[in-house]
Amino acid sequence: MEKFLTGKTAIVTGGSRGIGRAIVGNLAEQGATVVFTYLHNQQQANELVETIAVQGGSARAIAADMAQPEDIDHLFLSVMNSCRRLDILINNAGIAIYKRFEDFTEQDINQIFDVNIKGVFLCCRHAARLMENNGSIINIGSTVTRVMLPTYGAYAASKGAVEQMSKVLARELGGRGIRVNTVSPGPIDTELFRAGKSDEQIARLAAQAALGRIGTVADVADLVTVLLDERSGWVTGQNILVNGGFAA
Repeated sequence: MEKFLTGKTAIVTGGSRGIGRAIVGNLAEQGATVVFTYLHNQQQANELVETIAVQGGSARAIAADMAQPEDIDHLFLSVMNSCRRLDILINNAGIAIYKRFEDFTEQDINQIFDVNIKGVFLCCRHAARLMENNGSIINIGSTVTRVMLPTYGAYAASKGAVEQMSKVLARELGGRGIRVNTVSPGPIDTELFRAGKSDEQIARLAAQAALGRIGTVADVADLVTVLLDERSGWVTGQNILVNGGFAA
């Protein structure tokens, strides 16, 4: 079967683990040259590059902090210098701090907003300037913007901003055939998700989904891949929930 992303270059932020890692794997499997970022774990990033190479794909890892504009500038400059084109941007990198409103510090808020809002905005700005016509931008949002979860205030606010950015950018870039969508996962079974949660808490979250389970990284990565297919060419400006019918 023909690989439908052959000849295309993709950037995936936060691609060394979890959802991002699954997205990188899918894109490489479909023939894309993938450049992904990591923050701390170079060994983990290198292992992913090697795994993809063994499978016949092409990937490269770049250390970058999405809270640092100079790191973002370097990322896009490096991609354009080495690959000469950009067709796909997946803004997956993000952080969360869980506190009640009265306990948040200004530093906490700045940390979340710098990565989840400003980092995404700056990546989208670069893509708007550099991306080939008929490209695709997918920003990873969250189902928490649809529910009322205590301690998620700053995180939910940041993901709400991502949704609105995506809609505006879809309108601005539509004339060039560039599609912009948000994919919003519900609870996903990752190392970060399980940290600090008991089996009972996880089971309770699973029970809140219509499908009776928490999601997998493949659930999200596969939807992202579908949206990159030309058969999804009439889908833009949308926020697509991938949450198994989750409701809190």
